[in-house]
Amino acid sequence: MSFAHNSERQFAKLLDFYRIEWAYEPTTFDIEWDRTGNATQRFSPDFYLPTFDLYIEITTLNQKLVTKKNRKARRLMELYPDVKCKILYQRDYLNLLIKYGLEEPSQGSLLGGTPAVGSADLNATSDAGSAETGPIALFDKPLAG
Repeated sequence: MSFAHNSERQFAKLLDFYRIEWAYEPTTFDIEWDRTGNATQRFSPDFYLPTFDLYIEITTLNQKLVTKKNRKARRLMELYPDVKCKILYQRDYLNLLIKYGLEEPSQGSLLGGTPAVGSADLNATSDAGSAETGPIALFDKPLAG
């Protein structure tokens, strides 16, 4: 499978290790329309975890893109209130890499380097759960179906 970013490939490896079923960008949501009803903006979260009915968007890039993804995720949840979507920020992603001994991120060294840009509480983008149901918690305790 081909991923848009190395961080997505690494996250998929972690999901595979824990035997968590996932799909890569399986759904594209229309989130903005022009006056005639044609979609002008869409959002395709990176992963869908069917066991948890949860979409995951990974963002490890610059602040401008983090802000754009936050806006898209908020818009998605406003328009589709039954859809659960969490953003995995750079800080959270790096913590996963360190905790589970995955390879160095393509964004730079884990030791020293630039602080995480756009880090925020993992659950800040959604009302759809607490930290115990967020993506990081999936790996901190036994999984239940």
